[in-house]
Amino acid sequence: MHRNDFILTLSCPDRIGIVYNVSGLLLEHQGNIIDAQQFGDEETGRFFLRVHFALPEGKAITQVEVDFNTLSAQFEMQWQIHDAQRKARLLILVSKQGHCLNDLLFRMHSKQLHADIIGIVSNHPDFSGLAESFKVPFHYLPVTPDTKAQQEAQILEIARLERIDLVVLARYMQILSPELCKALQGRAINIHHSFLPSFKGARPYYQAHARGVKIIGATAHYVTHDLDEGPIIEQDIERVDHAMSAQDLTQVGSDVESLVLSRAVRSHVEHRILLNGSRTIVFR
Repeated sequence: MHRNDFILTLSCPDRIGIVYNVSGLLLEHQGNIIDAQQFGDEETGRFFLRVHFALPEGKAITQVEVDFNTLSAQFEMQWQIHDAQRKARLLILVSKQGHCLNDLLFRMHSKQLHADIIGIVSNHPDFSGLAESFKVPFHYLPVTPDTKAQQEAQILEIARLERIDLVVLARYMQILSPELCKALQGRAINIHHSFLPSFKGARPYYQAHARGVKIIGATAHYVTHDLDEGPIIEQDIERVDHAMSAQDLTQVGSDVESLVLSRAVRSHVEHRILLNGSRTIVFR
């Protein structure tokens, strides 16, 4: 049976009566609150709320949105209402490391992720067969310094034509231009190891092995024009030791990267992330 349910997210200056007025508005429309999470940040003085609610079958969301416009003006709210049944449309960018891509494809195929992967873009042809096995269109877009602007324009055109909600950089080893970062602001997620600012460049796990690190990890964040400095969504770590080879560290790191990226993507497509300046509020 189709559920007529929605997800409301909002942030605003913290003050008395926000939850009371929001729940009262939903009650006026016979809305049933399935789940609600809130957070008041004392440092910034802002309030954050995520409400998963259902309306009676056949009742449109339109009037709720009209009434919420009035309420939001009263409380200076930034808000969105999402159809909880709609699957997000994802575009995956990848280069030559396919662990994160493979993990996301499997999670989509096994319905662990409330999203559809609409296409895969790569500057290498290596994963065309993998994409074909999952019946996902593969776009081979090679890039050089001289063709970077044209290649990025092609990526944006694919995103526009396919009505993409989220672009996922699944170990895409190209630095996005400031123009592309701006065009994808708030709807592009990147994954990288958590050694930064140490061990930049190629083969970071081999560099880490040479230095005898004891903890490795991964960070998923929103893409901004400041390289690897966007708001952090998800992180995790694993302990390693002297008995592990550089290849062992690479394998552990790949597993952590895949897990962290999938968590970040899930949080985004389930509308669990709200921006709080340069930080994120991630409701579980």
